[in-house]
Amino acid sequence: MIVDIGGGTTDIAVLSLNDIVTSATTRVGGNAFDEQIIKYIRREHRLLIGQSTAEEVKIAIGSAHPESTEEKEYEVRGRDALTGLPKSVLVRSSDIRGAISEPLEVIGMTVRRVLDQTPPELICDIIDRGVVLTGGGALLTGIDAYLRDITGLSVHVAEDPISCVAKGTCVALENFDLYKEHMNRLSK
Repeated sequence: MIVDIGGGTTDIAVLSLNDIVTSATTRVGGNAFDEQIIKYIRREHRLLIGQSTAEEVKIAIGSAHPESTEEKEYEVRGRDALTGLPKSVLVRSSDIRGAISEPLEVIGMTVRRVLDQTPPELICDIIDRGVVLTGGGALLTGIDAYLRDITGLSVHVAEDPISCVAKGTCVALENFDLYKEHMNRLSK
């Protein structure tokens, strides 16, 4: 089972014998985390920040699971929503975890839905091998522990999760005839 958490979507698939057995996509990814951080900081601190600042916050103190990191603080700088003047506030990692809880839940529910659609004989393989996380969202601290808690499965972050999908695409292109044959079988 692969869970690819990209910027705009999360793609989930169960693969067996060079085929996709079941899959799902949700329009929730790393950008949704950033958007929720922007909304939280505006709502709670009346501070306007942009996408890049939200991503900095996510990288610095964002986490998906309370036990994955010690409590941290981060100084966020932006523009006061009332005065328009520069302002900075301190936010805690627990605040950010709460802010991103909604998109995390959507990803978790989609993973569970794919597991529910997976044939029982393949569930045994997933139990043995676990779930592999890829994409930039796999770098969110504690997302493996979060998904482990919801599924009860072993969850691993892929080596080099940001570029492993691109590397896999290169392998598919290098073996394009095999890939084309496989895609033809899927379309029938």
